[in-house]
Amino acid sequence: MRLWLKDPLAIFGEGCEGGLVVSNGLIAERVAKGAQPAAPVDEIMDASRHVILPGLINTHHHFYQTMTRAHPAAINKSLFGWLKALYPIWTKLTPEALSLATETAMIELLLSGVTTTSDHHYVFPQGLEQGIDLQVEVARRLGMRVTLTRGSMSLSVEDGGLPPRAVVQRHDTILADSERLMQRYHDASHGAFVQMALAPCSPFSVTPELMRDSAALAATHGCRLHTHLAETDDETDYCLHHFGRRPLDHLADVGWLGPQTWLAHGIHFDDGEIAALGAHGVGICHCPTSNMTLASGQCRTLELEAAGCPVGLGVDGSASNDASNGMEAVRHALLLGRLRYGADRVTHRDALRWGTQGSAACLGRGDIGTIVEGACADLAMFRLDQDLRFAGAHDPLAALVLCGAVRADRVMVGGQWRVLDGLPVGVDMAALHAKHSVMARRLFG
Repeated sequence: MRLWLKDPLAIFGEGCEGGLVVSNGLIAERVAKGAQPAAPVDEIMDASRHVILPGLINTHHHFYQTMTRAHPAAINKSLFGWLKALYPIWTKLTPEALSLATETAMIELLLSGVTTTSDHHYVFPQGLEQGIDLQVEVARRLGMRVTLTRGSMSLSVEDGGLPPRAVVQRHDTILADSERLMQRYHDASHGAFVQMALAPCSPFSVTPELMRDSAALAATHGCRLHTHLAETDDETDYCLHHFGRRPLDHLADVGWLGPQTWLAHGIHFDDGEIAALGAHGVGICHCPTSNMTLASGQCRTLELEAAGCPVGLGVDGSASNDASNGMEAVRHALLLGRLRYGADRVTHRDALRWGTQGSAACLGRGDIGTIVEGACADLAMFRLDQDLRFAGAHDPLAALVLCGAVRADRVMVGGQWRVLDGLPVGVDMAALHAKHSVMARRLFG
């Protein structure tokens, strides 16, 4: 089956003003303006009312946190106070709650045009040992691409960390499960739907030994590494007090400074640290909405990118965002970037590039994030004629970002429609909302 998405209103790609042809889950051909496909097609879709983007890619999230959005215990707090308020609440997480939270987060992402997402799951209270397996099941059922990171915490508050003992695990338990998950699920092939990464949570919740052993295990399996780093000044103070060095020096000491690593937030780096990150090709996931919500600071995106770092976007957890909306993250990245650098230095195309190509680079993937022949047919299609916010908009691509698009009309993953007419295919939204809300109130209210 060759499907021609014909004559889009606008498209975020080069040489494809006449649309593109999708076949066997891949982009088979870009069609120039006014041209016809080089080979016959089986179906034509009139895309003249749609703006087409490569599927957005979310490189940092915590799905389970959809259960504790806008929680009274945590609102109006900065990161460390926010964590201390929520850690005891998260000890109540159950397998059923995690599955519901994962499904809710992923559908919310799909509806916003996200086709590939990472998740950083690091909370493992008793009974949730198979948590990552549950997330794989949900992802496969929904048909969404994922990089699921096996997160971990090994330092409880009794050991000098922040989390309570109920959500941390032993060093050997973490490594054994990491090995199991790598062998069972990690797929490094072109077009893979499930990939794994290793993700000790943060310098203040794991030991240096766990960081080193995770790096060695990742090298063995050829997978990537992920963690929070340089998110707040409190984190810097913690590292100076406990390790005698700044967070990036700590990262280098435990063997993480390299192109296999992408970091969440990356706010509080000095000029020398930015140069070092760029020289080693470390990726940075910018989380603008969460950073504003918790008042953590502003990521130096332009300096990081100029130094050689891939820069991508993440919505971050749904208890610090408090949403799972990829297009909203793109808009916030634009606005926060302009606040820092000026209106002429950060464009809507920059923000869209961070949410697609930049995010793909953070995940180490060359098969997604762009509209080129051979790339996966992961596409987000938006209409501007159904929402008053777009009335009077002149540049369709800029309007998506500047006027605040939040919901896609159609979303395709691997050539399959996963969102049609603004609704997820095969999902009872009302039933999911009701079930999720009841669970959230019962366990975490």
